[in-house]
Amino acid sequence: MTNKLSLVAGFVIAVVFNMPNTYALDQQALLAGENMAVAYSGFREGQHPDRGDGAINPSDAEILEDLQILLAHDFQLIRMYDAGENTQTTLRLIKQHQLPIRVLLGIWLEAEVSNHEGCPWLDKPIPKKQLQQNMGKNQKEVERGVTLANQYPDIVVAVNVGNEALVEWNDHMVTEESIIDYIRYVRGKIAQPVTVADNYDWWIKHGEKVAEEVDFIGVHTYPIWENKTIVEALDYTKENILGVQKALPNKPIAVLEAGWATTATEFPRQANEDYQIRYFNELMEFSKTSDITIFFFEAFDEPWKGNPGNPQGAEKHWGLFFENRAPKKIYQPK
Repeated sequence: MTNKLSLVAGFVIAVVFNMPNTYALDQQALLAGENMAVAYSGFREGQHPDRGDGAINPSDAEILEDLQILLAHDFQLIRMYDAGENTQTTLRLIKQHQLPIRVLLGIWLEAEVSNHEGCPWLDKPIPKKQLQQNMGKNQKEVERGVTLANQYPDIVVAVNVGNEALVEWNDHMVTEESIIDYIRYVRGKIAQPVTVADNYDWWIKHGEKVAEEVDFIGVHTYPIWENKTIVEALDYTKENILGVQKALPNKPIAVLEAGWATTATEFPRQANEDYQIRYFNELMEFSKTSDITIFFFEAFDEPWKGNPGNPQGAEKHWGLFFENRAPKKIYQPK
């Protein structure tokens, strides 16, 4: 336990608002020593992960190009979301080319409960047979994650078990009891810290039992999804983190997703490159003054996400770079 916590101990936030310096400074707090990190999937036009119908993955050359782009823009810590082929290739290339990139490894969990009454886009129950099959898939995914963490101990700095699998509106719900079982199994098999990634509000209202099991809390915060203006965004993010810290004191915290879409039919006035760069830069300054690691969502636009009939939907447009790898305004010369 001690060796795991030493990697993330300084994520603990000593918070007192209205003080000149809101968060306690401790540079040892940072995951892999990084303030700003980035979520990375790398799926381009026509590519997608396996969510039931098989995957079409990026090539070695495409992944290597992505990693070199991220390094050129000072990203040395990335978050990946599963332990599948694309992630396996990424880890192999990082090692093969001796790239100075570290990875927060994901373990993707499929639905073990039909959340058709809570998820807006599930219009019918998930069949019991499918849920049973998913449990078997999840067990295999957990084993893959454990294998990768042990195979790449110098690259994988932490492991995330499940992504938004507990929040009330998801389409891949897993029970709290099952999540805890997975956490305990993974923690018993690897040396790295283990976390769970979910919405800040879930952590505040329901996170006590899961927080007891993880080495640090993985928080998602999206002011733009909650109709906050760009002026309100950073303060709202800070409030979210403070709320988690108050609800779950003395537990390390990292922000595993915080982002700003550049195109969105859902909030067209707020989604643009100028606001994205402002939010990114404000988050970067906040991460430096607080010494908290923040994973910006995300590296590259991903056309496979969201409604295929709505190419302007937000899910496709969170990247700091367009799908063709051209930089958005955040990296354009001033």
